[in-house]
Amino acid sequence: MVRRRLVIHGRVQGVFFRDTLRTLAEGNEVAGWARNTPEGTVEAVLEGDEPAVARLSAFARKGPEGARVERVDENGEQPEGVNGFAIR
Repeated sequence: MVRRRLVIHGRVQGVFFRDTLRTLAEGNEVAGWARNTPEGTVEAVLEGDEPAVARLSAFARKGPEGARVERVDENGEQPEGVNGFAIR
């Protein structure tokens, strides 16, 4: 079990980024949350098996159609055992 916090920079708000991330998280049994920030980024916390979290992290570096990801800041954190995936 791993936990990663991502901050995704670029044109990432208003392009269904959070909802697509939620759908992928649920399909990969990854828990956590995603939110838009006042700075115009999307912040996400992903918690689950290493390969599943890595798949979502790879998606975050590309984003859904219409997004333009400039960079992703990624940091590891201590897993908290969260359940489900929320859009905040």
